[in-house]
Amino acid sequence: MRKKTVRRTTTRRVKKKSGFLSGVVVKFLVGFALIAVFVAGSYHYRQGILYYLGFKSTVLSKEQEEEKRLSDVRNFQVLVKHKGKAIGIDVSEYQDAIEWLEVDTLEEIYPINFVIIRATVGNDRLDRKFKKNWLGAKENKMIRGAYHYYRPNENSIDQAELFINTVSLQKGDLPPILDIERLPKNQSIARLKVGLRRWLEKVEAHYKVKPIIYTGESYYDDFLKEEFSDYLFWIANYNFYREKIQDDWLFWQFTEKASVPGIEGNVDVNIFNGDLQQLQFITIE
Repeated sequence: MRKKTVRRTTTRRVKKKSGFLSGVVVKFLVGFALIAVFVAGSYHYRQGILYYLGFKSTVLSKEQEEEKRLSDVRNFQVLVKHKGKAIGIDVSEYQDAIEWLEVDTLEEIYPINFVIIRATVGNDRLDRKFKKNWLGAKENKMIRGAYHYYRPNENSIDQAELFINTVSLQKGDLPPILDIERLPKNQSIARLKVGLRRWLEKVEAHYKVKPIIYTGESYYDDFLKEEFSDYLFWIANYNFYREKIQDDWLFWQFTEKASVPGIEGNVDVNIFNGDLQQLQFITIE
């Protein structure tokens, strides 16, 4: 007789998925927590980390050294072409603490005759270093001026009143200055120009002297040159190939990367379109 073939029935064990999934979730949460701690710690100690890695080091990289060298060469070229012109700087809280009694010459050759200092920003902010810089420039017997950084999307009269309430101009100071660099987000160019005109007229009525307008060359050509031709302009242009001030500019800010005694880091340098005696002539009487 043939033996009966007995088929064995095997029982498969089904693994519970719940345990596996819970393990994955735990690992994910732990990993996420570690990443969060790392990111938070890195942000908290970012200054020390950057310094350690060399990004904050006073030692310049080769690229930075080359850029500084080219900047210095251009600065020297520009200054040579403007012998006899009055030279000045402009500063704000970004220059940190300034040793004003050490601020005297540029390139150890050219006397610094004037300084223009940021006083106010928009309708609600004072430059944190304005008072110290304003007094420091006076103590150093420099011709000084104050400027307001205009925010296009804020009320122009409020901005004018903030400047008026902050800056007390005296005999020998430069006229007030309006700094306009940005385009509006919530209004037309036509409305921007109305606001600028309101600021200028309000400030002129208070100080009894016509303000000066600061802006970039492109901004000047595109938006201000025609309609504000009754004002004098301070123009910013850092183009490497421009080496002469334009005839219709009162001041030319030709660099933002100059070194001046008494100031750490870079500083803006400006040329007045005339000599020191002519500069004194436009100051407040």
